[in-house]
Amino acid sequence: MNILVTGKNGQIARCLVKQLNTLPDVTLLALDRDQLDITDPIRVNKVIAEFSPNIIINAAAYTAVDNAEQESALAYAVNRDGPFNLAVAANNINAIIIHISTDYVFAGDSLAAYVETDNTEPQSEYGRSKLAGEQAVARACSQHIILRTSWAFAEHGHNFVNTMLRLAKTKTSIGVVADQFGGPTYAGDIANAIVTIVKQLVDGHQAYGIYHYSGFPHVSWHVFATKIFDLALAQGVLKQPIQVPHITTLDYPTPAKRPANSRLNCDKINQEFGLVQSDWQAALVNIEEYSR
Repeated sequence: MNILVTGKNGQIARCLVKQLNTLPDVTLLALDRDQLDITDPIRVNKVIAEFSPNIIINAAAYTAVDNAEQESALAYAVNRDGPFNLAVAANNINAIIIHISTDYVFAGDSLAAYVETDNTEPQSEYGRSKLAGEQAVARACSQHIILRTSWAFAEHGHNFVNTMLRLAKTKTSIGVVADQFGGPTYAGDIANAIVTIVKQLVDGHQAYGIYHYSGFPHVSWHVFATKIFDLALAQGVLKQPIQVPHITTLDYPTPAKRPANSRLNCDKINQEFGLVQSDWQAALVNIEEYSR
């Protein structure tokens, strides 16, 4: 089985490559932006025609949420046009495409965790570009899995855990937003979910469509940060406690509007693929791994 992974230097793709390399009978081709610019349809078609993947996993994305407000053309090129190019090429060779998306496709004003069929109403250019990418993939290739996730973190790359630990090296007090809620999701668990889906698709379980996969329990950014600092202090990564004042979204204005509610209901993926939500607290057990 041939599997193509795009965006190989991202935190999810790096975990994916590590896990896919352990599978027998898999030939893996993982490419970064320099090796495969997904916005170039000619290059995409050439690479996919030559490698002939059975499954394409698109982990490439424009993720600079605030910058997207000023760089919308670039955001749409990477998050909409690129996935469309991959999906068209996948459809041409009867391949399956798995595309990673985001909680930002929702407005964030629901009182409940979002299910896959809820109305999408993104409030930022980043969210709108990601929703356009979902729609483009679904339109171009019927054999698609769109996986929405949220608050991804890993030992590597740029994410909330790394940022909090970096700030804690020079600060004794860090204000963190307490009125935005979601499910932190370990990138290694996202990768495991994708690998599990791949195995079942290969075995003939053709449950195509949109799925949610994120972490549990749901918390605010403030609670998440407090847990990070408590673990870091207990394990000697931090030498003194960090004060974590509650702040509101209004106290910390950003160019792009963030969803107040990023909670994703993951019942569908559990029922179809037997996947349980990411245990983000377990993923933080060795907090030292995130501070390097």
